[in-house]
Amino acid sequence: MTENAALQGTGNRTDTSTERSAVLLIGVLLVAAFVVILNETILSVALPTLMADLDITAATAQWLTSGFLLTMAIVIPITGYLMQRFTLRSIYIAAMTLFTVGTLVAALAPGFELLIVARVVQASGTALMVPLLMTTILNVVPEQNRGRTMGLVSIVISVAPAIGPTVSGLILQSLSWRAMFWIVLPVAIGALILGGVFVRNVTERRPARLDIISVPLSALGFGGVVYGLSSIGESAGGHAPVPPWVPLVVGAVALALFVARQLTLADRGLALLDLRTFAIAPFRLAVVLMAGFMLTLFGALILLPLFLQNVMGKDVLTTGLVLLPGGLVMGLLAPFVGALFDKVGARPLVLPGTVAVSAGTWLLTTLDAGSSLGMVIAAHVILSAGIAFGLTPLMTSALGSLSPELYSHGSATVSTIQQVAGAAGTALFITLMSRGTQSAVDDGVNPLQAGADGIHLAFVVAACLSVVLIAAAALVRGRTGAPTAGVPEPV
Repeated sequence: MTENAALQGTGNRTDTSTERSAVLLIGVLLVAAFVVILNETILSVALPTLMADLDITAATAQWLTSGFLLTMAIVIPITGYLMQRFTLRSIYIAAMTLFTVGTLVAALAPGFELLIVARVVQASGTALMVPLLMTTILNVVPEQNRGRTMGLVSIVISVAPAIGPTVSGLILQSLSWRAMFWIVLPVAIGALILGGVFVRNVTERRPARLDIISVPLSALGFGGVVYGLSSIGESAGGHAPVPPWVPLVVGAVALALFVARQLTLADRGLALLDLRTFAIAPFRLAVVLMAGFMLTLFGALILLPLFLQNVMGKDVLTTGLVLLPGGLVMGLLAPFVGALFDKVGARPLVLPGTVAVSAGTWLLTTLDAGSSLGMVIAAHVILSAGIAFGLTPLMTSALGSLSPELYSHGSATVSTIQQVAGAAGTALFITLMSRGTQSAVDDGVNPLQAGADGIHLAFVVAACLSVVLIAAAALVRGRTGAPTAGVPEPV
């Protein structure tokens, strides 16, 4: 054998070994991310049970979901700094440790106050995991294969929360709500051990400074807006501690100051969240559309269990099973859509996907106490299929349009917007439901019909918003092949 042939053979073995190592790394991260993100919505079916057991209102109970999402939105902007300052392995271990501790505390929580604290700790770990997964993929997966891999990520970010209600329904059929955390706990411990063994460092550490002023501005901004939306729902029942406009104004002002400071610090490389990513047209448009998708998805996931149980009178198991087909559809379609994106680009997938989201949402507006379960399943499946066709192409084209030095900031930005949109969707639709229900009760409508009227109002608003998404999706450009990193592409 010649020297060149020997070297070539060694090179092939090295490449194969590296590829296998990358697949194993991404596999571990995907499993861990699926477990932690599943918990975003695992309590949605349990809300009526929790309301009765903990003696709290729907507007208060929804904080167990929206508080989880809100914590993620506050923590995720810091991950851009963390991924420059610390190794991938250390961040993974920290993330899974936080999640595991939060899960244990939630299982032991005697009341609502400690339970919400446990959810915040869980969410802090989850917040580290999502951008960690995305940044790793951008660093180890070739551009021509990113669509396919991002399809797997879509399973994590959309299917995991979509099947959360099904998992909780199956558990609650014969066990208490605490069992949802006891069952997840050993899986979380296993993921922590697995990551400690197999997760390796694939990113380079770089000197970075944490801008202390930006952190509270981020927390006040995102927290104020979502808390204000939730307070509107609580004020309908007379439970809001402060007028809703106060946190909304504080949040809006803090967000404006946060954005201004990030733009000022970006040129010096000190931004907590580098917003120069929004100067790239494909990234900007994709983020707006992803926000709309996540708002609709989480709005539906919080309202449908309440509708099925409180209006149609179904038990938790039936509720979970009704929502299962939609989650399965998203899971089955996501890899297929990712592979298709690598061939045809974003537009041929995003536009019909958005139309399907709108069609499914409008179908939800037709539901009432006498609707069949088949109609509920059909509407949810159409909505889920639309999200599957839109989310992967949007996420891939958004992150793929960035230069490598913006990968961590782009991942953090996408994850932040998704979580804020999910939290805002949860808060907004619960608010609309509470307002609509209270208005119907004031008009003398019986409580059952009043609840149906409130949920109907929330679905109508969601359907109107979905039409706006179609108009935005029409602006998405198609492309052949993978996007070129760092090259802005006109919309």
